Amino acid sequence: MTTRAVLPLLLALCACRTAPSSAPSPAHSPLVFVSNEDSNDVTVIDPATDQVVRTIFVGKRPRGLKVSRDGATLYVAVSGSPRAPPGVDESTLPPPDRDADGIAAVDIQSGKLLRTYESGPDPESFDLSADGRWLYASNEDAAKATVLDLTTGKIAATIDVGTEPEGVTLHPGGRAVWVTSEGDDAVFVVDLASRKVTATLKTNLRPRAVGFTPDGHRAFITTEAGGAVMVADADRPAILSELRVEAPGARPMGIAVAPDGRAAYVTCGRGGQVAQVDAATGKVVRILEKVGARPWGAAVTADGKKLYTANGPSNDVSVIDLASGQVVRRIPAGRLPWGVAISP
Repeated sequence: MTTRAVLPLLLALCACRTAPSSAPSPAHSPLVFVSNEDSNDVTVIDPATDQVVRTIFVGKRPRGLKVSRDGATLYVAVSGSPRAPPGVDESTLPPPDRDADGIAAVDIQSGKLLRTYESGPDPESFDLSADGRWLYASNEDAAKATVLDLTTGKIAATIDVGTEPEGVTLHPGGRAVWVTSEGDDAVFVVDLASRKVTATLKTNLRPRAVGFTPDGHRAFITTEAGGAVMVADADRPAILSELRVEAPGARPMGIAVAPDGRAAYVTCGRGGQVAQVDAATGKVVRILEKVGARPWGAAVTADGKKLYTANGPSNDVSVIDLASGQVVRRIPAGRLPWGVAISP
């Protein structure tokens, strides 16, 4: 080969080695995923740099999202039901597009949408079984929870759980899933062996999300309209106490429990705060102010050092240093960020 032929080849090889890549890190490196309800996509953030590395189209109205335990697949609830903000006359909204309902599955390494599973109507939130076979989703328009078999792609069961079901969280023991019902002001505990509701816990108004301590003994339930967090004994199960979030305009929405189980972080929606609950004492020990515009979904990094919140109205994500309680960065996302998940 002549020198003239070799030189372009060497230059090309050098460029390949030195050119920056917009692709995410390998699947085993942690990534932060943010669902954007109004732009039909997911923003992918590298937590090492807090930079956006990819945007993935997933379907209409993405809200709840989870990463498989092996870190290979991102699941996202997508919905054809039109958005209905508070105060909107729902009779004026367009009809739902039921063909758009489902659970989108994305290959994290390539960023490609693999398929969209059947989910029941208007899925909002969901959780995954420890073995990765089963997915449990809330169907807000149908007042039901759906059990989806991910090995066959078929719905295995539907369970009545009260009106406007929203938050879905698997108990760490793997034997039950807890589903919040905004319309009934209650949490329904579903036994997964029988697929029946075995307990109903009455809460304050509009329960949104449930977070468990890693040992499975305690549960924390956010109640948006109640302005409070319910503390529950997850073994019995039963409500133990109610914590008022004493902050202006606080409306508890999302929750993220620290990996060591010592704290639960509660996003306060329109109030713009995050309330830190001490898991041992069941008390609010710190209010993080001016976190963002209506923080909702949240997730804590595996080392417990940073909290990410999705801020809908400002179309961004806040990065909070938990040692100082300060917002250290605001990251632009898509339109109306809703949920946050971090890969292992």
